[in-house]
Amino acid sequence: MAGNRKIILTGDRPTGKLHVGHYAGSLKRRVELQDSGEFQQIFIMIADAQALTDNADHPAKIRENIMEVALDYLSVGIDPAKSTIFVQSHISELTELSFYYMNLVTVSRLQRNPTVKAEIQMRNFETSIPVGFFTYPISQAADITAFEATTVPVGEDQAPMLEQTREIVHKFNSVYGETLVEPQILLPDNEACLRLPGTDGKAKMSKSLGNCIYLSESEEDVRKKVMSMFTDPDHIRIQDPGKLEGNTVFTYLDAFSRQEHFAEYLPEYANLDELKEHYQRGGLGDVKVKKFLNSVMQEELSPIRARRARYEKDIEGVYEILRSGSELAKETAAKTLDKVKHAMKIDYFTDQTFLAEQKEKYSR
Repeated sequence: MAGNRKIILTGDRPTGKLHVGHYAGSLKRRVELQDSGEFQQIFIMIADAQALTDNADHPAKIRENIMEVALDYLSVGIDPAKSTIFVQSHISELTELSFYYMNLVTVSRLQRNPTVKAEIQMRNFETSIPVGFFTYPISQAADITAFEATTVPVGEDQAPMLEQTREIVHKFNSVYGETLVEPQILLPDNEACLRLPGTDGKAKMSKSLGNCIYLSESEEDVRKKVMSMFTDPDHIRIQDPGKLEGNTVFTYLDAFSRQEHFAEYLPEYANLDELKEHYQRGGLGDVKVKKFLNSVMQEELSPIRARRARYEKDIEGVYEILRSGSELAKETAAKTLDKVKHAMKIDYFTDQTFLAEQKEKYSR
């Protein structure tokens, strides 16, 4: 058991480069948690095996994004001296744990999982759901429990997944005895960061929609995307009153702007509330607000860009971070698997009492 130790498990599917939505929603918080000194261990997983559950026909897509995601992690400030970055498919113990947990979950319970239902609908799977995808709440429970995670930082949409993990932990511990650690959810503390919209105002950022700002993009590309962002379509003239609701520029300012940005880039306003009020009453143009947002985003992304450039010059070093992190993760998961097998009484060759019991049984 983890005892009083505080351990984090979190991660991302390597289906593409990470964007500012990932950064606002989870990556920035991970760095803060990592640097807080509050946690004894932090495991950050590149969930390639999970990504294959709906990309089995496109393994190259996953392979080409392993290093992209690793570089994104390192560029935002994930420190391999404080956090263990690992590749999920390297940890075969996770598959074995999933197999045992499957016996503790019904098909109807999986079908009721709101996240699974939403993802199935989004991918138009309907009756052709790959079994691996359908059971990914169980796989996720294996990921979390393998590292005895006490804390799982996720977005609101993942809350049902964590609830299912807690159910599996309860069921396992009630059947086999106290073995697994029950995790707690940690949601983003800034509401605007929960689900950052695409630059076109669509609810979700997506590579296929071309509405993402990637962490690895150049200064000029970021500027172009910010300046073409969706605002209030009825705010045609500067003097027109503008709406904040559904206005992507202001959602991004909610997520990224800080008090000191105004003194630096827009000193005629004391804070974001003043800027919003002026926009709503009219007399403030979209271009001025976008230019301010661009300054804010460039300040946020500039150190990320610089760190990435350094790591890109040492790909062998990044590869070694992944390899050694995966080795450590494997050792950790193996210890949990041993505990699980012992609790389930299937550790025949490591529990000496099994042989003693059999000898006694057959010597009568």
